[in-house]
Amino acid sequence: MAHERKSRRIGIVGFGHLGQYLTEIIEEQGHQYGLELAFVWNRNQKKMEGKVRKEVQLEDLSMFVERCADLIVEVAHPQIIKDYGEEFLKHADCMGLKVTMSKHPDSFKLRGHLQELKESMKGQRVVLYDGSVRNLCELAPNNVNTMAAAAMAGHTLGFDRVQGSLVADPGLLNFHMVDIEVTGPVSKSSGCEFTVKTSRRNPAPPGEVTGMATYTSFWSSVLNCTGHGGKLFLC
Repeated sequence: MAHERKSRRIGIVGFGHLGQYLTEIIEEQGHQYGLELAFVWNRNQKKMEGKVRKEVQLEDLSMFVERCADLIVEVAHPQIIKDYGEEFLKHADCMGLKVTMSKHPDSFKLRGHLQELKESMKGQRVVLYDGSVRNLCELAPNNVNTMAAAAMAGHTLGFDRVQGSLVADPGLLNFHMVDIEVTGPVSKSSGCEFTVKTSRRNPAPPGEVTGMATYTSFWSSVLNCTGHGGKLFLC
């Protein structure tokens, strides 16, 4: 006798552009991949009216355990993962999704002196920050996930030795850009360093924090996230 495959239950925390996209695609295509919505939460409940089935709306995020989610996708404010991240991981897999890249000034969400520097740009390209990722995370929590992931992946360097640079460029009207440079030790025979450089352009209009190609990337990550097993995976 064949056993029916159990659906993986997905919880969505945040109902901005990404939250809406994931909610819609899971509702429309989730059954093809064995996925179903466990809940959708947003700080402003009214934003979900007419867009999210009432039975999957979660009014109180602290009650997420009752919805028995297998995977929780956090696409809300960074404070949410700070407050709930540990509890999420006790009961489900958790995926936090944000992208950091050089982009139009209106697409940055900054704090402190970085925000003041951006406001004083006067239409010019400005390097807002160039230094350790650790010091940048507090100043640009919505824009540093790529750098933070690199700091964790490069565990021999960490947050202090991985360098991050934020560039506000009014000329980037159609895309976000991220450049990654990896430099290895000097070769004793040639005296040269080993270097790898990559560059990515992600279509996006000014003011959008997340590029258009990232949406399908998030969906791919949801499909591939089948359990953390007590380990941290970057996807």
